[in-house]
Amino acid sequence: MEFSCKDFKVGKCEGQKLVDGETLPLVLFPQDDGNVESLLLALKNNAEWFENMIIKNSAVLLRGFDVKNAEDFNEIVETCGWENIRYVGPAPRTHIYKRIYTANEGPLSEFIYYHHEMVLIKEFPKKVILFCEVPPPGGGETPFVPSFKVTEKMLEEFPEEVEELEKKGLKYTFSAPSNSDTSSMRGRGWEDAFGTSDPQEAEKRAKALGMDMEWLPNGGVKTILGPRNLTRVFEGRNGRRMWFNTMVGMHGKEHSAALMADGTEIPERFVKRCAEIIEEESIQFKWEKGDVLFLDNYALLHGRRPSLAPRKVLVATCK
Repeated sequence: MEFSCKDFKVGKCEGQKLVDGETLPLVLFPQDDGNVESLLLALKNNAEWFENMIIKNSAVLLRGFDVKNAEDFNEIVETCGWENIRYVGPAPRTHIYKRIYTANEGPLSEFIYYHHEMVLIKEFPKKVILFCEVPPPGGGETPFVPSFKVTEKMLEEFPEEVEELEKKGLKYTFSAPSNSDTSSMRGRGWEDAFGTSDPQEAEKRAKALGMDMEWLPNGGVKTILGPRNLTRVFEGRNGRRMWFNTMVGMHGKEHSAALMADGTEIPERFVKRCAEIIEEESIQFKWEKGDVLFLDNYALLHGRRPSLAPRKVLVATCK
């Protein structure tokens, strides 16, 4: 499929990589003076092409279109026509406007580890769309990783362990407080996460998402998820086996754990080497004001580097 489109000009950005012949991210600039109105028209006129580019390249960056705020960003999201999916997860977030939320509001000094958005939930977004309203003065990159490359490397180095984990599946546990705590990047309270203060209703909603719950003496909750896949293959992505899990991010942490589904511990060397491979394969994307970044959530893990303040990145998640 051709990169070219008469309404966009292909460019470059810092940190861009060529991965198996695909440019990550594909960077699209305006042909002339960029503005939101011309961008909306271009997206309407090239809807199928644009979505195919997201699948083909896994990441597409729109730069130079003078996107100013959540209202502009929401118009872009709405124009694409993809159905909204409500975020369920530990990250504290604030609703800003219509389909737009803040990204993780945890302390900027902390590294948000690489993950597929809502990877543990039965229904997860196909696309994660990010908009930079205020770029950070230092740090704060949004790194992302071609997930299939992690699987390839792990199979090369740990073929037996990978297949054992694939066969058994993974089990995760995670503890959440009753009310949200924005001093933690995983401080979202269960009341906000499940949209109710009623424990019985929360249990019902958790069950629908594939979670079991245990109530803690402090009013918090321990969620148990599993078995979950180690890898997944999605239609239209060249048969690639994606590293579709959050093993490294949750293994051996203060409020979370990752085990084999039968309760067996995952070897420490396996987890450590996986973390190294993820970092080795990462693309370090640096924000500019007005950037809109589309990520194929089936194909990419993403995270957030520690950042100086201020940094304001907004998000929308789509089916």
